[in-house]
Amino acid sequence: MSRRTLKLPSWLPLDPYILALIGTVVLAAILPASGTAADVAGGASTGAIAFLFFLYGARLSTAEALDGLKHWRLHLTVLICTFVAFPLLGLAGRGLVPHVLTPQLHSGFLFLCLVPSTIQSSIAFTSIARGNVPAAICAGSFSSIAGIFLTPLLAAALLGNNGGGFSADALLRIGVQLLLPFVAGQLLRRWIGGFITRHKKVLGHVDRGSILLVVYTAFGEGMVAGIWHQVTPARLGALLGAEALLLALMLTLTWYGAKRLGFDREDRIAIQFAGSKKSLASGLPMASVLFGAQASLAVLPLMLFHQMQLMVCAVIAKRRSRDAEQESPASAAVSRGPAAAVG
Repeated sequence: MSRRTLKLPSWLPLDPYILALIGTVVLAAILPASGTAADVAGGASTGAIAFLFFLYGARLSTAEALDGLKHWRLHLTVLICTFVAFPLLGLAGRGLVPHVLTPQLHSGFLFLCLVPSTIQSSIAFTSIARGNVPAAICAGSFSSIAGIFLTPLLAAALLGNNGGGFSADALLRIGVQLLLPFVAGQLLRRWIGGFITRHKKVLGHVDRGSILLVVYTAFGEGMVAGIWHQVTPARLGALLGAEALLLALMLTLTWYGAKRLGFDREDRIAIQFAGSKKSLASGLPMASVLFGAQASLAVLPLMLFHQMQLMVCAVIAKRRSRDAEQESPASAAVSRGPAAAVG
């Protein structure tokens, strides 16, 4: 008799990193840092954020970015979806306050609408769906670069005092903590690019470890300040419903909007996956700098949206792949590019 093992549905991506994030939140709830330990954790978190953006800068190939500019209509479409359509829907969510969302949760909901798109998962899903992978790589990279400038400016303009004290000082901290390390990474890429490429896997763990430290610090500060008493299960359920509607609207807009603009199927796939998602890796450090002690509530909507987008886009990517096989069986075995790890 053959042994049968229980397997999760293939469309349900139970990302170990998401489990690590959940575990970090639980640890922060049980053992939040306070006093001197909080100061040490805060300093380590600040250093980790700077190093994270230094690695982002060191990884980005300037030559590839310049070459990607040739497909400027696609990249402009993704940027408009990310930094215009998303923020407009986030502002419309103000109508959900106070009966559906609290003002604090809406601030986090609006903040998630302001952060840049993902890179890794956009590439992975575009590859699975047999879309334009090079375009997805460039679109995600351009969005991340633009987000360093646009996200703090949009947050200052749209969130104001509701965001935990946005000011010229906050924008200066963004420049020092995020922009300067990114530029330094770009300038040093000529000498350290080979090392970064050879040790990509190890540095990937450093990336994720840095983000876990940021999550622990943010949620620990929230526990010490007692802000989690403001969130009830009913409010969390309402937040999930609002985010599901947001994701559905953006998936629809990116797919059918790209069709109306005359993009072919492969480009539409890249636009849909790059234009409908938000980056946890970029958003968490920015929230930590901009929101301070209120960062835990600010990043909660983003963390929930991140897992939701992975699950929904996994289903869509596999459906698009099946559609491609039916339309062109002869070309079904030809891969558009390497599938990246979902993140």
